[in-house]
Amino acid sequence: MAFKPKDLTKNEEAGRVGSGGFVPENEAAQSLSSVALNTGLADSDDFLDVLASTHGYERLDLASFRVTRDLVEQIQPQHAMRYKVFPVRYDDDTLWVALADPLNIMVTDDLSRITGKRIMPVVAPEEDVKRLISMYYESSDIENMYSEIADQAVAEEVAKREASEEDQYSDAKLSAKSKKEAPPVVTYVDMLFKQAVHERASDIHVEPAKTGVTIRYRIDGVLHDVPAPPKRWQNAIISRLKVLSGMDLAEKRIPLDGRIKLDIPGRNLDVRVSSLPTIYGESIVMRILDQASVLMGLGDVGFLPDSITNFEELIRSPNGVILMTGPTGSGKTTTLYAALSTINNAETKIVTVEDPVEYMLDGINQVQVNKEVDLDFALALRSILRQSPDVIMVGEMRDLETAEIGISAALTGHLVFSTLHTNDAPSACTRLIDMGVKPFLVASSLQAVIAQRLVRRICNQCKTAYDHKPEELKALGYTAKDVEGKFFYMGKGCERCSGGYRGRTAIHEIMRNDPELRQMIIRMEPASRLKKAAIRKGMRSLRMDGWEKILLGQTTVQEILRITAEDSAD
Repeated sequence: MAFKPKDLTKNEEAGRVGSGGFVPENEAAQSLSSVALNTGLADSDDFLDVLASTHGYERLDLASFRVTRDLVEQIQPQHAMRYKVFPVRYDDDTLWVALADPLNIMVTDDLSRITGKRIMPVVAPEEDVKRLISMYYESSDIENMYSEIADQAVAEEVAKREASEEDQYSDAKLSAKSKKEAPPVVTYVDMLFKQAVHERASDIHVEPAKTGVTIRYRIDGVLHDVPAPPKRWQNAIISRLKVLSGMDLAEKRIPLDGRIKLDIPGRNLDVRVSSLPTIYGESIVMRILDQASVLMGLGDVGFLPDSITNFEELIRSPNGVILMTGPTGSGKTTTLYAALSTINNAETKIVTVEDPVEYMLDGINQVQVNKEVDLDFALALRSILRQSPDVIMVGEMRDLETAEIGISAALTGHLVFSTLHTNDAPSACTRLIDMGVKPFLVASSLQAVIAQRLVRRICNQCKTAYDHKPEELKALGYTAKDVEGKFFYMGKGCERCSGGYRGRTAIHEIMRNDPELRQMIIRMEPASRLKKAAIRKGMRSLRMDGWEKILLGQTTVQEILRITAEDSAD
């Protein structure tokens, strides 16, 4: 049944809810949009489009809306939860808010009186408004903690820190005390970690600014602001983090690295910590490492079934070099660990040299690079060769010396895994040659190059199918014939996910070396020609692999276009 503008006034229930003032919070009130849906007037999108056009309201898609800390602070949590509103924009005089019931005049009047600003309703799906309220106002233990800790306690904490920072934070464990017993900053840092784990964050960023401190979580590869502490907490928080991670508390002039062992029930987590001096204080970035990810199989990493077969054949080769390429944070190390776990057995000696060792693997000898004693990749690799290994994993081929030793090891009967930072698989060959490795050595030692990127996965709870659009097909390099009888998918956004996405998967480009490619490498032909030859022989480019995952409903067109902007499907 199509929804028409006149239905807004014809329907008795809609009129009653839309004009009847705010329903007290102790009554089970239905919003206008809920009434429309329950009475079968329209689906949510149709109803909201008509509502916006009829009343001249702005229509906003909150699924991809970027939330900032200053926006969240425009409305107090109790008001956001009571009136079911979320701020979306503001200036000196006006506050634009997305409401579950945009026709409720009492809500806008109350908010105007509370905030001292003119309130402009914005039309958005009720489930999206509720999701943002839950994410930024209801579920934050950190936000709740702020309201529990008095300013006097904060002042006392800062005074204690100034008296003896090292004594204050000498216990390098997450606090086991209750919030009332533990010092406020200790409680805050505990909540920072626990909330990050709850939100599935991979990184925590603590960034000092001129007038405050910015706290951000990286969730599924995208940074999100979270409620931040007062500026006066800055030094105390950073001191606590530095002591937990084993850093020198007195050293604030140079970058430092450390590690924290998180004791969270049911989770075995390590945190890799990096500090960087900035003009407003030390910036701290923490990478959360989950030991459970080491137990992933190749299918869990994101390989398609035929790619798993291809990759397993490669990693069981008796010798040669296998390279993983991609930018920082693209999951190269996780995939290499999955590969090593697959071939790890009592008959195979595996040795790794890493900077740093991110995960501890049973049955594998792992070496940590140590710059303080001049133990670099090249020196460690030379020593490893005297340990009679079958398989070697080098964290990164950073320089000519490391690359030459690794290639030499491959040519003398070892299987060598390593990584490079290149945009695609063929570019790894030209990168090694540019570093100074002789082309014939690259051609003869290289078994394969695997390029990898991480893309956000569509949330299964709110995934919906839709007909493909011509502009999407054109951008991807495909035609309507390629998708005949098939659908694309997207997440509408729900309480479980972050804007329609939940978790990530990988897309891959596997280039296996063969006689033709070896001759092209020796002739030093450009990466573009190597790529065309590899695709002709059956290689899927990153975008092609992404296309398969679009059709499987694992990710979206927008995500593949974003991640493979430099790639093409031809």
